[in-house]
Amino acid sequence: MVRHAFTMAKALAAPVTLFQVLDGPAGPATCPDPIEWDLRRHEARRSLGRLAEVPGDEPRLADIRLAQGQVGEEICRFTREQPSGLLVLGTRGSDDPKGQGIGGTILNVLHGASGSVLLVPSSSLATPDAAYRHILVPVDGSAWAESVIPLAARLAKANDAELLLAHVVPGPELTEARPYEAADLELRRQVVERNARAARAYLDRLRNAVAALDLRVRLLLVQGDDVRATLGRLICNEHADLVVLSARGHGLGTHADMPYGSVTGYLVAHCPTPILIVRTPDAPPVPATHAHSQDLRLPDLASA
Repeated sequence: MVRHAFTMAKALAAPVTLFQVLDGPAGPATCPDPIEWDLRRHEARRSLGRLAEVPGDEPRLADIRLAQGQVGEEICRFTREQPSGLLVLGTRGSDDPKGQGIGGTILNVLHGASGSVLLVPSSSLATPDAAYRHILVPVDGSAWAESVIPLAARLAKANDAELLLAHVVPGPELTEARPYEAADLELRRQVVERNARAARAYLDRLRNAVAALDLRVRLLLVQGDDVRATLGRLICNEHADLVVLSARGHGLGTHADMPYGSVTGYLVAHCPTPILIVRTPDAPPVPATHAHSQDLRLPDLASA
């Protein structure tokens, strides 16, 4: 997980802080034995110190921060101090490292932390490095989904990775008051074909928008009745090393009170690939598809 943090920091020219919470009650009224606390603190610093320097051509150092209290609460408090930062988390806590899905503490942090989150599944923690060669970005036509493309492009540029722009064409729903007739099936086929043509043009416009960055860009267009499951299979089939997506997409209009959309929630629970979940500002940016390609705001890659 630390290597993923350093890889992100190098690409984004950002510092790294290793943050550990020592379990226990917080607050002056419930302080532990001072000697015991001092021993635990020194041991934690030694452990983090061994992780704070990653060997390589350009050794990088990380700051070390310790806190005491409830793990989830302290992590959320730490992110609120620097809301523009990126939080890197493993999917399982130390209390259940071999469990499946998302640990309870991690789930609470995902819903309570500020800023964007890189979620590293347990299956990726044993990887000797954090090289990103195929970065996949799911897009659904919304300004929210498109807003992560500049960040994904910067990461792809820094890692010499291929950028995969993926869109799933959902099957249209028809009222099933009775079995489908031939006309119903034909109508459904026509709607799917129409949406596929529109999606292809949409992806082409997005590719043109990043063409000036000299990136390897591949478009992925698939059809599936269950967008979430289809996208999950696509990520695995394409051997994506990293998924970059907005916390919310088209569903924002009907689920504005939810911190994550249904697609993001599904991938968090089921995707075996590291996921960078980007929280966007309250007001969505202008979609790239509604502007000329040169108007798409892209990051300054000179420092990457």
